[in-house]
Amino acid sequence: MPVLSSLCYLQKLKPNHRLVTRNACGLDNNDGLPVTPKKVFVQEAIGAEYGEGFETFRQDGLLKVDVDFLNDRLQEGFLHRIRYAMKPDEAYGLVFSWDNVVADTRSIKLNVWKQLAVEEGKEIPEDELAQRLMLYADVDHILHKGLLWETAESEVVRLKLRLSQLYHDNLLGLREPIEGLEEWLDAVSRAHIPCAVVSCLDRINMVGALERMGLKKYFQAIVSEEDGMESIAHRFLSAAMKVWSRTHSKVAR
Repeated sequence: MPVLSSLCYLQKLKPNHRLVTRNACGLDNNDGLPVTPKKVFVQEAIGAEYGEGFETFRQDGLLKVDVDFLNDRLQEGFLHRIRYAMKPDEAYGLVFSWDNVVADTRSIKLNVWKQLAVEEGKEIPEDELAQRLMLYADVDHILHKGLLWETAESEVVRLKLRLSQLYHDNLLGLREPIEGLEEWLDAVSRAHIPCAVVSCLDRINMVGALERMGLKKYFQAIVSEEDGMESIAHRFLSAAMKVWSRTHSKVAR
């Protein structure tokens, strides 16, 4: 299955290097209008430096979360070792990326840019660099360096909004996950392995897309825009913590 290549064990990293603060609340009031994705066309920080993590607030005070903290929490006690000796699969949790593991977001992004080009009477270069920029760079860089569209700064805001609207429309039409994923999720579900999914999407669009694909039942935890993570690595750490609370053991992603 294509999904298997996306799984790897969380590795123990060096001591704490840098911490950032998370946003505790992610309320969104859109006056009843459709909530369009805000961070899809933004170049995100990977955030995978040694020891990088985030801070979150709990009832008993400030909690600093990094990979060392998670590894420490994942140490198994005597009773857990006995339990997992009899049911080894239950010792694990899985974290899935929404982008290109759950859904084919590469195709969606490229299609959105092509739709925008048609609307604006522009052309999309076929070279590999332009294609990569459309997938991973922010809108300003794509417009001026990748597509070479002569766009006034006053028009960039309008184009960004239109891109978000087109992405939302494409997301509403998404019905099929990556090939082989549903069979994989069904197998791990029968083995009682908890799963989480991470994305830069807001929770409304994320949950809606999972429900339309019939996958929401497989995920016990979701990390979305509202969780306030400032990098891709932070989202995976947050998801690992949510899954750990269910397994008290190892997490793979």
